Amino acid sequence: MTLRSPDTADGTGTIDNGAEHRGNPPGDTRGSTDKDEHINMSLGELRRSGWYWGHMTVNEAKEKLQDAPEGTFLVRDSSHTDYLLTISVKTSAGPTNLRIEYREGKFRLDSVVCVRSRLKQFDSVVHLIEYYVLLSKNKKIETETLPNRTVHLWLVKPLYTSTPSLQHLCRMAVNKCTDKIHELPLPMRLKEYITEYRYHV
Repeated sequence: MTLRSPDTADGTGTIDNGAEHRGNPPGDTRGSTDKDEHINMSLGELRRSGWYWGHMTVNEAKEKLQDAPEGTFLVRDSSHTDYLLTISVKTSAGPTNLRIEYREGKFRLDSVVCVRSRLKQFDSVVHLIEYYVLLSKNKKIETETLPNRTVHLWLVKPLYTSTPSLQHLCRMAVNKCTDKIHELPLPMRLKEYITEYRYHV
């Protein structure tokens, strides 16, 4: 995954071929109640992740990531009124930002128009992040020369707002081992806790 090199504006990273960034087309075609419920459920999962920072300015995100290893990322509220969320990530060229758009009940990375239809869509924000984290971990070394002002975008390690609880780390470990949580010999309350967050990141 590649994007244009960063500057200070929110969401200026643009997937792929370096074309001019364009705004998000008008919104979602789902009913407003269904849309709000779906977004709220996804945000609930995101809050449980431990790496959702809520309201944060571009400069604050840059400061948090400045000394972090390449691939460190966080998710925050977008300062752009047409978007809910932004991924801030440390790249080889420094911290940059990439918006997450929500359309027709799906989340995907914001992109230039010619690339948008090729990007995967997800039911939740955490699912989107998990996909790109796993993709980054399985990446092959790219030897080709990248276009001018283009950098690699790897999502490798989340920047937590605080040290994750042992319970949260345990449920992630369980989810990495099995997807048959309800078959485990555990109390129902514990099964419910594990299935509240069924992700590996």
